[in-house]
Amino acid sequence: MFKALVNSFRIPDLKRKLFITAGLIIVYRIGCYIPTPGIDGTALAEFFNRITKTQGGTIFGILNMFSGGAMEKLTIFALGIMPYITASIIIQLLTAIVPALEKLTKEGRHGYEKINQYTRYCTVLISIIQSFIVVLYLKNPAHFDGIQIVMNPGWGFCLLTVLTLTSGTIFIMWLGEQIQERGIGNGISLIITAGIVSRIPTALNQLFVLISPFSPSKRQIQPFTLLIMAVLLVGVVLSVILITQGQRRIPVQYARRIVGRKIYGGQSTYLPLKVDTAGVIAIIFAQSIILFPATLASFIPNPTFQRWAQGLVRGHILYTIIYALLIIFFCYFYTAIVFNPVDISENMKKYGGFIPGIRPGTSTAEFLDYVMTRITLAGAIFVAIIAIFPDFIMAWLKVPYLVASFFGGTGILIIVGVMLDTLKQIESHLLMHHYEGFLTVGRIKGRR
Repeated sequence: MFKALVNSFRIPDLKRKLFITAGLIIVYRIGCYIPTPGIDGTALAEFFNRITKTQGGTIFGILNMFSGGAMEKLTIFALGIMPYITASIIIQLLTAIVPALEKLTKEGRHGYEKINQYTRYCTVLISIIQSFIVVLYLKNPAHFDGIQIVMNPGWGFCLLTVLTLTSGTIFIMWLGEQIQERGIGNGISLIITAGIVSRIPTALNQLFVLISPFSPSKRQIQPFTLLIMAVLLVGVVLSVILITQGQRRIPVQYARRIVGRKIYGGQSTYLPLKVDTAGVIAIIFAQSIILFPATLASFIPNPTFQRWAQGLVRGHILYTIIYALLIIFFCYFYTAIVFNPVDISENMKKYGGFIPGIRPGTSTAEFLDYVMTRITLAGAIFVAIIAIFPDFIMAWLKVPYLVASFFGGTGILIIVGVMLDTLKQIESHLLMHHYEGFLTVGRIKGRR
């Protein structure tokens, strides 16, 4: 692996892409420390410390994780890339409903650019709405036990903050697109991963305090517990890799066609059906819905509503059950949106392809739907287990939520998925230039 890393810097084009990617990520991380004007940063940090101690039980906790801690400081990148992700999901869902958008998806590069433009417009709108909600929340001292977060509340502060946070999100979106075009890997995903990885030093510091290797009297975690945590972490990462890469390969045979004196087709291939098609999208949907009552309760001072919302806070059995069921539901929902067995069967029939033993057309569509429904169940159950695993770690080993969050949930799925995708892209560059890749056994035979 280390040899492959060294070889990556011997290829001029790949080296340039790696440096551009690293430079743009550094720019993003610098922006995460530039504060928004008019905010008492110390008081705001104290508020988010309370959120952490209550295990991140509001939507602000999700925004803080995806923004790499920028939300708790309310920097210019406080909203992070979440508005763009939300806009992308909305446009993707509308594509399956609105015929005009569905038609655009079939128009090649022109259609892709138009849909991308609509996604940008939707991102701006969502950013304005989210930033305005954040401003209204910050202006009310009742949400912070009487602490004044905003030094000079007023319409000037509102407009400046909405403009700043919206511009920050648009700039992050631009950075992601530049990484996509000029760097290596998926730009938006790498920015999210950089934000999550930036929280690792804080988590390690908390873990070090709990271990207290130089003060046994203050030790809260024993060395044997630390060993168990290490084994569990390795097991979680390996299982996430296996499920993320897991496929059900459906054999496809193409009939021979004679055009003039040439024979086309006749080859055998396969149709890869992913076990986990939805991935992290299902967890994001489920988290947003289940944490919405707790977030709303902070705006509505109704005792009855607040008592009901407290039952949907992390750590309660009702929260765990509903959370897992929502993840399974959204795994099926998202898979149904992005996977259309009728279109696939029609395209196979159009090009003379068929599944051995299955009639082309309707029978093929029914077979693909049958297979996808069953493998999605396995993927959905796994994603649900991974999502609730940090709660189990937190309750069993008595560790903070920030430490437990790296044993499952959204963070580990994103980190593993993005790292695998980036390594594949780097490896493809290495193999093109006749170098050994990260996962290649033996040397590629080619030029000498």
